[in-house]
This record gives sequence, structure tokens and C-alpha cells, in this order.
Amino acid sequence: MHSSAVFLIEFGAIILGLGLLGRMAGRLKFSPIPLYLLAGLAFGEGGLLPLGASEEFVAIGAEIGVILLLLMLGLEYTATDLVTNLKTQYPAGLVDGALNALPGAAMALLLGWGPVAAVVLAGVTWISSSGVIAKVLGDLGRLGNRETPVVLSILVLEDLAMAVYLPIVTALLAGAGLAAGSVTLAIALGVAGLVLFVAVRYGRLISRFVSSDDPEKLLLVVLGLTLLVAGIAQQLQVSAAVGAFLVGIALSGEVAEGAHNLLSPLRDLFAAVFFVFFGLHTDPTSIPPVLLPALALAVVTAGTKIATGYWAARRNGISAKGSWRAGGTLVARGEFSIVIAGLAVSAGIEPSLGPLATAYVLILVVIGPLTARYTEPVASWVIARRRPSGPAPAPAPRTAAGETGGAHDELADSVRHDR
Repeated sequence: MHSSAVFLIEFGAIILGLGLLGRMAGRLKFSPIPLYLLAGLAFGEGGLLPLGASEEFVAIGAEIGVILLLLMLGLEYTATDLVTNLKTQYPAGLVDGALNALPGAAMALLLGWGPVAAVVLAGVTWISSSGVIAKVLGDLGRLGNRETPVVLSILVLEDLAMAVYLPIVTALLAGAGLAAGSVTLAIALGVAGLVLFVAVRYGRLISRFVSSDDPEKLLLVVLGLTLLVAGIAQQLQVSAAVGAFLVGIALSGEVAEGAHNLLSPLRDLFAAVFFVFFGLHTDPTSIPPVLLPALALAVVTAGTKIATGYWAARRNGISAKGSWRAGGTLVARGEFSIVIAGLAVSAGIEPSLGPLATAYVLILVVIGPLTARYTEPVASWVIARRRPSGPAPAPAPRTAAGETGGAHDELADSVRHDR
């Protein structure tokens, strides 16, 4: 059979399969990410039916998927939002990084993988899944809850930290020395700072330049600009993903909204291809040997994420119940953990890192929605069991956000929802 025909058949089957898996995940009301990873495992190295003709195209699609994921992430925020979150919520970001990156680094060192793998695995365990968490918040009807802004602030800080973290990882994986790595980091920080400054001061002018009433022209300009900047960033060893993220930040207002609506289907398509591609390059037989470390790491970092959310919410004056909900919501890992692990797999630094990251994400992307739903009631039950027996207090009024508390909390919630 002609090679182009084989390519069309294989790639068409991949896209059709992803659509059916996404539909199945929608009916089951959970993220399709684990299904995409499992599909990649089934058709990759050591799988049921390895691909041939379409693998190179899938690799390019996967790279575009990463770029679009970061572009869409940047479109969610304005430069002013990022600066405000950095000024007000940085202590939560520091606690988040310390509690959740250190277990990953420690596990890599315990397994004897070396310092570079430790930095990579630290990122895998650190970054929560913005996509999964946003979907969970919507499904549970918590977008108006008092603790939700705290959760979103932590996600914003994690995303901003990616602009610094990814260039460091890229330099380390490329084997750059101290001097070259320092130059790369300095360039990345300088570019990020310059983009934030320009976006704050001249964001309207940039958006006006890119803006178009014709959806086709807007799509072409934004997509072309993003790929161009991502390519230049990668040439400078800053990371294509960071370049795409900064383009997203620079756009604001109606342009950002219009680009978001136009690019969302492309993002979903190529992101799904990216997860399949990662699975294709992970041998299923390599997962069982690392399943126990992955499970241990998942248990520990689920606990540290819950602790992070609880502490950050209490720091912002949220009640205990809302704080437990914030912690449970942050547990899910997903797209960015796989992005980080994918960089290491491409560089070939540690054969077992990809399988461990796959197993780790599979565990937490399934457990994450469960912890979001049940952390607060379980914590309340445990606390109630530890209290000395006595006459039960009168039930407190229930607020609009689903918390119980005093009149002050009820009034605060009602004011928030009125807005």
C-alpha cells in the first residue's frame, strides 16, 4: 500500500480513537488524559500494534500541542493579573514549591538517577493540572466558592514559575555548563520580564495590531506569531513553551478572547496527540518495576498538595471546611507533568523516568477529582471523631458557597455572589 495511504489510515484511526475516548471520558465525567496515555501505551513501543508511517507526523503534532497548551494558558491571564498574584500570593507559591517539588527530587536521588533527573522529577510532582482542576471546579459547582480564588492564585503562580523552570530544565538536559546555563536563565528571565513590562504598558497596542474582525485572519496571525516566537525561543534554548506562554500574556481583551475561542479546538486536538505521543514512547513493560515508587510518590504529594491548599486558604481567612476543599482540589497532576517528563524522555537522561511519570500522572489524574470531592467531608469526620463526646452544638447557617459558618461568613459569601 502506498505510504501516504498508510499514513492517512493510521492518523485517521488515531484521531477517531481519540474522539471516541474523549466521548467516553465525558460520559464518565472525568479527564480524558489517562485514556489518551493508555492509548499511546497500547500502540507504542512494546504495545499491541506499534505505529509506523504516521509516527513522525504525530511527533510534530505533539510539539504543536505543547505550544498551544502554553499559549492558551497565557491567554487566560493578563500581565496585571500575574504581577498582582506575584505580589500578594508569593508566600503560597513558595510553600507550594517547597512541599511538592522536594519529594520528587528526593525520590529521583533515592533511585540513583542523579541531580538532572531530580530537577525534572521535582517539576513533575510540583505542577498541578490547571485543565483538570478547572473542569473539577465546574463539575462540582465551586467556581463561586470563597476558596476558589486561592486555588486559582496558586495555579497562576505555578504557571508563572514555569517560565523560569522550563529554561533551567532545557539547559540542564542539553548538557550546558554552569556558564551557558546561567546565560540561558538570564535570557529567559530578561525576556519574561520584558514581555511582562511591555504587556502592562503597551498591551492594548499589541492587541490592536493583532486584532482582526475576520476570524480567519485572527487565527492565522496569532498562530503564526506563536509558532514563530516559540521557534526563536527554542533556538535560544529558552524553551518553545515559554515563548508561547509569553505570547499569550502579551495579548489581552477582545483579541485574547477571540483567539481563545478559535484556538480551543486546535489545542484540544494537538494536546490529545501529545499525550498519545508520550504514551507511544513509553514501553508498557517498563511501568510495573516503577509502579511502587510512583504510588508512594503519589500518596506523599497528594498529602503535600492538600497541606499547601489548606495553609494558603487559612492564610486568606477561609474557614476550615473551605480550606480542606482547596487542598483536595489541587491534588490532580496532568498535562504539565507530562510536558516536563517529555523533555527528559526526548533527551534520554533516564529510561525509567518516563514510565514513572506516566504511572504517577495516571494515578493522580484519577484520584484528583475524588480528593476534590471527599477531602473536606473525610477531614470533618476525622476531626469530629477526635472531639470529646458532649452535647452537640446548634447547627450553623449554611452559606451560598456550601460552607457552614457564622453570620459574618454568610454575609461575606452573599456579598461575593451578589457581585
